[in-house]
Amino acid sequence: MNAQGAVNAILALGSNLGASRDTLSRAVAELADLPGVRLQAVSPVVRTRPVGGPEQPDFLNLVVSVETDLDPHELLAHCQAVENAHHREREVRWGPRTLDVDIITYGDLVLDDETLTIPHPRAHTRAFVLQPWAWMDPGATLNGTPVSELAARAEDLPGLEIFEGD
Repeated sequence: MNAQGAVNAILALGSNLGASRDTLSRAVAELADLPGVRLQAVSPVVRTRPVGGPEQPDFLNLVVSVETDLDPHELLAHCQAVENAHHREREVRWGPRTLDVDIITYGDLVLDDETLTIPHPRAHTRAFVLQPWAWMDPGATLNGTPVSELAARAEDLPGLEIFEGD
């Protein structure tokens, strides 16, 4: 457990295999279904083109804010357990996946070790993280810059749309 008490963390979720909308809904519930993790806010779901990696289907993405008593590595383990429950396979970098859960921020912590980098090292360039986050929390900042400004500059912003369901 985190010695400093509760910390707000931003998590980004994505899926482009299987029933992605249902997977994301269940994953949000499962993330918050652990003592020490409390759901604070959920962004709209967006449909986005894949960034990097092989040819693959579009992604559905969303961002959540949680309050957690877990330390960063415990939170990572919990996120990975939720991914694994949805049959996440790590065979191709930036490849298609049933579920991806990334820790974007953990309070004001800056961390870079062999298993975890916080803030997420590529979040500041990814509209599929930044735009839903900005809609969820218009005052949010990442490394001192408004998330909405970062989203406006992200190369993958064109084509990002709110997912209304199929």
